[in-house]
Amino acid sequence: MNKLQSFDDFVKVHGVLLAAAGIPQSLYKLLFQKLSSDTFDGGHYFQIEPIEDSRQRRLLFTSDFIAKHSNLFLVDHAWTFRLSDAYKQLCEVPGLAERMAALMCVDVDLDSATEEAGEEDSSKLSAVEIVEREMCKVKECRDDTRWLELEELDIDDDMLVSLDLHSKFPNLLALSLCGNNLRDVEVVSKEVTRLNNLKALWLNNNPFLEHSNSEAAIIQGCPSLEICNSKFTSNYGEWALGFRGGIYDKDNAGCAHQRDHPLESVTSLDLSNRSIRNLMNKAFNPEEITSLSYLNLRGNPLDQNSLSDLLQLLKGFSCLHSLEVDIPGPLGESATEIVEALPNLSLLNGVNTSKIMESGKSVVDSMLQPRLPEWTAGEPLTDRVINAMWLYLMTYRLADEEKIDETSVWYVMDELGSALRHSDKPNFRVSPFLYMPEGNLASAVSYSILWPIDDVREGDECTRDYLFGIGEEKQRSARLTAWFHTPKNYFIKEYEKYKNTLQSIKIASPVQGSSITSSLCRGDGRALRVYADIPQVEEYLTRPEFVITTEPKDADIIWTSMQIDEETKKATGINDEQYINQFPFEACLVMKHHLAETIQKAHGLVEWLQPTYNLETQLSQLIGDFHVREREKLDNLWILKPWNMARTIDTTINTNLSAIIRLMETGPKICQKYIEHPALFKGRKFDLRYIVLVRSINPLEIFLAEVFWVRLANNTYTMEKHSFDEYETHFTVMNYRGKLNHMNTPDFVKEFEKEHEVNWLDIHSRIRNMIKSAFEAAAAVHPEMHHSKSRAMYGVDVMLDSRFQPKLLEITYCPDCTRAVTYDTEAVVGGGETVKGKEFYNYIFGCLFLSETSHVSQL
Repeated sequence: MNKLQSFDDFVKVHGVLLAAAGIPQSLYKLLFQKLSSDTFDGGHYFQIEPIEDSRQRRLLFTSDFIAKHSNLFLVDHAWTFRLSDAYKQLCEVPGLAERMAALMCVDVDLDSATEEAGEEDSSKLSAVEIVEREMCKVKECRDDTRWLELEELDIDDDMLVSLDLHSKFPNLLALSLCGNNLRDVEVVSKEVTRLNNLKALWLNNNPFLEHSNSEAAIIQGCPSLEICNSKFTSNYGEWALGFRGGIYDKDNAGCAHQRDHPLESVTSLDLSNRSIRNLMNKAFNPEEITSLSYLNLRGNPLDQNSLSDLLQLLKGFSCLHSLEVDIPGPLGESATEIVEALPNLSLLNGVNTSKIMESGKSVVDSMLQPRLPEWTAGEPLTDRVINAMWLYLMTYRLADEEKIDETSVWYVMDELGSALRHSDKPNFRVSPFLYMPEGNLASAVSYSILWPIDDVREGDECTRDYLFGIGEEKQRSARLTAWFHTPKNYFIKEYEKYKNTLQSIKIASPVQGSSITSSLCRGDGRALRVYADIPQVEEYLTRPEFVITTEPKDADIIWTSMQIDEETKKATGINDEQYINQFPFEACLVMKHHLAETIQKAHGLVEWLQPTYNLETQLSQLIGDFHVREREKLDNLWILKPWNMARTIDTTINTNLSAIIRLMETGPKICQKYIEHPALFKGRKFDLRYIVLVRSINPLEIFLAEVFWVRLANNTYTMEKHSFDEYETHFTVMNYRGKLNHMNTPDFVKEFEKEHEVNWLDIHSRIRNMIKSAFEAAAAVHPEMHHSKSRAMYGVDVMLDSRFQPKLLEITYCPDCTRAVTYDTEAVVGGGETVKGKEFYNYIFGCLFLSETSHVSQL
């Protein structure tokens, strides 16, 4: 087709895309004109301004005025890619990493900055020289040194002792020894406890702190200490509060014995993240801090005070008008209740209290701090971009009349578009748009379209809603965690409630009863007619008891890979008297989010199922789990899997919380704790495919095929972060991509036992018990699964961890049995006889429909 000539042609070709983008119809013609002429005129209306110490940018409107829906602007896409290609492209495309690093504000040359700092360090005074300088000041001014900083001077234990600080500076109030080489807690404790008047001590980034209780030992030996490593001790008082209130600092450290009411001039007090457990303190009271108008208590447990005592204390500060606290937190779980208890407040967490009462909101926070990119000195640009890109990425998925693309496209808008910051009340909207100048997908070029949704004036910041169209019913507040530091305490509490609920669940009893299924074999010897849409069944089901028919309505048994619903039954003539290879409500097993829910409802927390969250409903609990693991320095590697896609399509591995949340945008997923320490076979990952046959749900009749298969990754396993996108390192299914290396199961078992010095029968026993428990869960939680005309086969995928404990990965309906019919295999369990591949469907059908047990065992 030739290039689109007219506006009418443009609308005809792009009508669906225009509607999906939400572009006002009044702007269609202008869009056509700008696309046709390739007009990028945003530079005449906008200016990019660096903020946050150049770690972020914002977009300002520089023209006089623009009315709502009066104009639109083309925004180019600076980088478009599939997720698995991101790192490779950054490494290989000339200039890409540099441009993205500049756009994402991670292009500061830290190596140079480090070198410059190193040059400055070489001219710095040594610890001994600093001490001598301070001694000279004391002699000259006849005034004691009360604040001493000895940071990053490579002071070791012996040097600390030789400095003899307690005799040279007997009235020292504040001492910083951060970033040195102090290793022995006893030596450090002995030296600092000699400083009898010490109020504040900073020892961060010294090796001895890696030992547990080292900080507590220091505090115990210094009864006058009020601040230790930026945290308040239980002895905190007037000095610590004065330090946070701006009264005391390096130039005015105060003295050991202060004047009366030194805090009366403090109006603003930031006590956030000081590890304060008890706010009831003789120094923190309305009589001492008489002018306090702003108070920040975020991030403190305050667990030694009751809610009523805290509210009563704060109520006494008559000038207190602005308060910042965790909600939920020590002051309760409701913003409205806090406002009602403290009527003098005008701002709570930066929100006007009158608005809080009008809206009735429980949790409010207008002071969310943006997540700014973080990186370490010397970290390559590519790695910085990979970490920072989730703050900037947007996504779409291509589709034509026949099918939708299996993997999403991610993109970064150009410098102008990427400078748009978030607002809950934005003045602009931006949408991706695929322009097809020749009327077909092959000619498509992607843009983003930017237009005002409110009147904008000169100097206004231009903003967009990062979660346009997503409300609280879709976890909006939790999803903002991708871009902002949301209250950790809230999410941790949600996680703890969830975990406690699961821990309280008792093990469900298995469905009891005697067998009710019997052979379908006819007394007159006539064969059972089987309709199958799976070629392997047609080819390999050769027993005389069965005969293939091409008409579903004529069959006794329907064996299909399709879902049979009422509409399908009507279309094909299938009736309720025919046997079908699927159970009602089997989604509780074969859809990943339902599988986890089913197991958790029946068994609570079990070792054989990794922590699993449905991101569509349990994002808050996942974020809480992530924060707890982060706090306790546990592994935080997660795998995201679509609810109902096979072959690892759209499956990703990540440690980045922003990435995990953003990946929700490509479709419903579960997020599951990655098995970071799997059992390996000759250095490679593997999983196991088992075949389970279900004759009945009530009572539960399930059988395990004696033959199973091992699926091996092609590459040596590694936890190196760049390997997470390497399919052949972290995934094992090579039937559809990668090179398939089949290994005979008996050979694998023999070599595995030798490599790890284990008995496979012990492992097999644990796997059997796990599989049985999973199906017992389905029978207990979903008894509606039972149907007398259902008989089915499922694939169960299992992985072993490094302790050889089984982990359930997923359960698959109508599994791919190519290996089963291709290879003859000696059974590792059971009789150990050879099972011929061509006989696979013969014994499967024999078990399900003729009540036989050849090559299977009942669970």
